[in-house]
Amino acid sequence: MSSPKDAGVLATGEPLSLGVEAPRLRFGGGPRSDDGRRLLRLDEEPAFELSFWCGTCPFLFKRLDGANQTMSIAALEARLADGLDALDAPVIESFAALLPKGQYIPMLLCIEPTLVRPLEPGDYFAEEQVATWGGFRGLRDYPQTPYYRTFETPIDRYAHLFEFVVPMVPPSWNDEKRVAEHLARLNVSSRPTAVAVTTLDVCEPAVHEDERDIFAHWAVTHFLLDGHHKIEAAASAGKSLRLLSLLSIDGSLADPEALARVADVRKQSRAPREVRGA
Repeated sequence: MSSPKDAGVLATGEPLSLGVEAPRLRFGGGPRSDDGRRLLRLDEEPAFELSFWCGTCPFLFKRLDGANQTMSIAALEARLADGLDALDAPVIESFAALLPKGQYIPMLLCIEPTLVRPLEPGDYFAEEQVATWGGFRGLRDYPQTPYYRTFETPIDRYAHLFEFVVPMVPPSWNDEKRVAEHLARLNVSSRPTAVAVTTLDVCEPAVHEDERDIFAHWAVTHFLLDGHHKIEAAASAGKSLRLLSLLSIDGSLADPEALARVADVRKQSRAPREVRGA
């Protein structure tokens, strides 16, 4: 385990074997499924459609009807409200009981979220994705939910990392009083901690067209398990908070080398993509 000085990554760990045989959340679908779709399921219901398995189609998370509840653990509410300073084994094990058996890379991150609504400024699916893949009338995919952007950084000239936090329920479902309570904590501390299961999808078009900005999109997506009110509070006031991320190796669309690099790339300074030839 390491604890880098960089404020963006507070701690990282070696891959852990976590999860249970009958989880509430699981990844499903793929090239051998009936329709080839990758899905994140909650209580066996499709909650999010994910990037197509081929890796050359655009990156995607699309909220479906099954994404209709949070997964907070009442016994940990006070502990997470106070916040974590390191990778906390009991907290990890508690949330692992919601997840499918597999390998996970634990990370404790510091994030500063910005709320994004589809089709509004900052929407990845209407901006960066369209610049690379194109789209019908300027729009490629529609995520069917507001979401948070938290970080981006170049990997090299031909790849860029984008980071997202995706709530299991829309922010409009949050309780305003609880959001205000968390904002009061965040006004004096950035320690309050949210929890997410995370995927890395590496997607790049198979055909490189000269008029488009073609590069590999490394999409780190944190599906929020706990902390919906915290993250809305942080976004509303431009505050930072912490995120305990369990990066699913089995649920990701990336090779082992890319997955092993995520924590180190995440330690880099935040920076937008520099378009080649610009």
